[in-house]
Amino acid sequence: MQIPFNKPFLAGKELDYIKDAVHSGKISGDGAFTRKCQQYFEHRYGFLKTLLTTSCTDALEMAAILSNIKPGDEVISPSYTFVSTVNAFVLRGARIHFIDSHPDQPNMNENLIEEAITKRTKAILPVHYAGVSCNMDPIMKIASKHQLMVIEDAAQAIDSFYKGKPLGSIGHFAAFSFHETKNIISGEGGMIAINRKPFIKRAEIIREKGTNRSAFFRGEVNKYGWVDIGSSFLPSDIIAAFLFAQIEHLDQIQQKRKLLWTQYHQAMLLLEKEGKIRLPVIPGYATNNAHMFYFVCRNLKERSALLKHLKSKGILAVFHYLSLHKSAFYKKIHAKRKLDHADRFTNCLIRLPLFYDMTNQEQDKVIGEVISFYKK
Repeated sequence: MQIPFNKPFLAGKELDYIKDAVHSGKISGDGAFTRKCQQYFEHRYGFLKTLLTTSCTDALEMAAILSNIKPGDEVISPSYTFVSTVNAFVLRGARIHFIDSHPDQPNMNENLIEEAITKRTKAILPVHYAGVSCNMDPIMKIASKHQLMVIEDAAQAIDSFYKGKPLGSIGHFAAFSFHETKNIISGEGGMIAINRKPFIKRAEIIREKGTNRSAFFRGEVNKYGWVDIGSSFLPSDIIAAFLFAQIEHLDQIQQKRKLLWTQYHQAMLLLEKEGKIRLPVIPGYATNNAHMFYFVCRNLKERSALLKHLKSKGILAVFHYLSLHKSAFYKKIHAKRKLDHADRFTNCLIRLPLFYDMTNQEQDKVIGEVISFYKK
């Protein structure tokens, strides 16, 4: 039995909706399925405005432009995140000030943010790791005090909440991912949520290559032209058609993923009690959308041995991010600050297979092999 880390789930109508999109004669951006997806997210989660993009990376790049990031500006980000989080801002000329994770969870430690702020700081980038919320109230309070933009990297956080508020609805902007590894997917794909009205019009322009094409199609102007910077960030309606079939089954998908997550967690409790691993922490202000199941090993040697053991049994488990402050690209310009917790998650965190079609037999095998490893 070979167990992959991820297996894309087909909800049922993906090919039907793609066929509908093709037969409509409108398969470029902003077709009928794009509008359906955007309306769904706005109505379900209360986002003021959503725009589908070709990736979460594109959504972040739009947010960087909308935040008026310029050369010399500074942006505060966790080090333990994917490169797209900060690359969007580096492309605008920003310097990244990396801060550490919490000791017990990978999210940025909000208590370290204010000391990182300088007169050049322009934005804060909270990353909701594994779909578990950062502590947003103090982050928003700090941002308001220093007049900073807040861009939520909600790539993993669809259908997750902070004190009852949907993630992605709190900051000025949020970026979501529908990559094939996410809870709902479109292969590649993303979305920007705009939560402040003054930014909506410009967001549409940036997404349409810097033109007011969207206003033209709504009949608001009699011709459209180049009015701002931008790029081609909007996806084909074929991508949106696939995504719409997924969101029709969001509750079903979430129910199954949460069941799998809970079964993993219950099965691993004894290992944690014995001090062999550390399980995920879900703070009281956050919910768990079961994007992934991870735990933290005691050291890098142990994790490497566990990954090797699982692979020998046909199970593909994986580690995750490498601390960005130590990356080949950024380590020469990062201040010589130690970010010990980010480095520990880099060296010790392991993710187990979790996907909708995972069977009880497959999950039992994964659990059994993890327990077997630690009994040796």
